[in-house]
Amino acid sequence: MRQAGSGPGQVAGAIGAATGRRLADEPERLAAGGGGGECLRWRCDTGHLFVKLVPARRLEMLEAEAEGLEALRGARAVRVPTVLGAGLAGDRAFLALEWIDLHAGSARSGSALGQQLARLHRCVAPRHGWHRDNTIGATPQHNAWSDDWTRFFADRRLGAQLDLAERGGHGGRWLERGRLLCERLGALLTGHRPVASLLHGDLWGGNWAADEEGEPVVFDPAVYHGDRETDLAMTRLFGGFGRAFYEAYESEWSLEPGAAHRIDLYNLYHVINHVNLFGGAYRRQAETTIERLLSEVT
Repeated sequence: MRQAGSGPGQVAGAIGAATGRRLADEPERLAAGGGGGECLRWRCDTGHLFVKLVPARRLEMLEAEAEGLEALRGARAVRVPTVLGAGLAGDRAFLALEWIDLHAGSARSGSALGQQLARLHRCVAPRHGWHRDNTIGATPQHNAWSDDWTRFFADRRLGAQLDLAERGGHGGRWLERGRLLCERLGALLTGHRPVASLLHGDLWGGNWAADEEGEPVVFDPAVYHGDRETDLAMTRLFGGFGRAFYEAYESEWSLEPGAAHRIDLYNLYHVINHVNLFGGAYRRQAETTIERLLSEVT
């Protein structure tokens, strides 16, 4: 049973207080959301809001997402939804964003996104990581700062996912092999010293679209500073990015030698995350990728 004070009317009141808008008592449209919550289209006196609702214990997840969106906005490279407010409403936590009418991307918007992403990546930090942890989907993502990209990726990306898999009951030899890969990661990244670019962090085809003017919009980030190739690698994991996108990125900022060779390594982070979230065929994909990468360093 939902606690008192967290019905739609009370949630509307809390969001209204945080955003300075007057909301309808009920949202107009519901959809499944990431992180075990809901995504809502909520009418207000200025038009509509996009609202995420999650259990109150996940407020920090929404606050980190809000900070990530603000970091991307501050780069002035690619459009993101404006953050309007976040907070608690009874047993629910909310994040309110501007409503943008989104449409499928075209070759033109894909090309613009490629150019804009390269410009985003030129926003660099002295070290890899971020000032706070956040989430990749519903999974905790650890972002403690590091001067060493190889160790950062081994420990805070692959290693963290492998530890989570073990705690979740995903036993087997593949975990041992994955940890061996972490130990030998330096051999795969020999000579690669990437700058710490500002990253979207979860850039798959479902996290970008075009606005009413055909300009690209990105959302649902998992922001940190790291190798820009990780963003590019994920665009290839599930598709959704055309030739115009990659050509525009390369014309703005060419990738380093060996980038194509590092795609599977960087996407292994997301594959193991999918093992932790969904299990099934992703475990076999993780096992195959780990063995292929180990074969290059043994």
